[in-house]
Amino acid sequence: MSANSTSRRAPLLALYAVFVFAFIYSPIVVLVLYSFNRDGVGGFPPRHFTLNWYTQLFADSSIWDSVLNSLMVAAGSVALSLTLGLLAALALDRADFPGKALFRRLVLLPLILPGIITGLSLLMFAVFAGVQLRLLTVFWGHGTALISVATTELFAGLQKLDRAQEEASLDLGATPWQTFWRITLPNLKLSLIAAALLIFTLSMDEIAVTFFLIGRDNTLPLEIWARLRLGITPEINAISTLIFAVSVALIVIWYRLRARSLGDRSQEFLEQLGETS
Repeated sequence: MSANSTSRRAPLLALYAVFVFAFIYSPIVVLVLYSFNRDGVGGFPPRHFTLNWYTQLFADSSIWDSVLNSLMVAAGSVALSLTLGLLAALALDRADFPGKALFRRLVLLPLILPGIITGLSLLMFAVFAGVQLRLLTVFWGHGTALISVATTELFAGLQKLDRAQEEASLDLGATPWQTFWRITLPNLKLSLIAAALLIFTLSMDEIAVTFFLIGRDNTLPLEIWARLRLGITPEINAISTLIFAVSVALIVIWYRLRARSLGDRSQEFLEQLGETS
């Protein structure tokens, strides 16, 4: 009876899934189509396709200056957040100290707070410290706000880690530092990559914190937002299409690395099983 009801529901669930994905991705498809539309934005479907908007985009120095600024801030945020997030995750997983439960909850606070609150509080702190607003303050703000992302991802990776390998390394005479570099860190590779990609993406997309901490130089989201105030242009559609393509490429790279890592682990397990038998 339950099998028959499940088979009857399957087509409805599939149709529902199609509608959901169409609702999510239709705007992206329209954006990509209009980036190739010769007549600009307006009228659907586009009738005349061209690459002129991409030609104008690559000749627009202000756009690429903002892209470079965003890349520098995102790269610095990844380095800062992963470093401090790894230390926080190790403390939560390996150490016992007073207030550990409270610390674990406070680490998640930047994920819960609205971006405008985080940005305003960081601005007030910068003014109090007498720091001039520039790209360095944006990097500092992004790195601070995204530490919780790194901590959460790396703490989950540490929870899944096989501690027997570390114990065996220590029993064989390796120092704790050698064990960390040769055993712990390599086993956290997937978690580190996942956290880095997520932090990089969130930093590239951040507007609220950036708006409060930016100086004279714009990042890419603020450059796009400033131009949108004057109206939507196909050039903005073109840069958005490139951002979407890069995001998809990063996702594909992540899944291939994950599949390869899982394949290597399966192979090692089979080899160990063969040796045991």
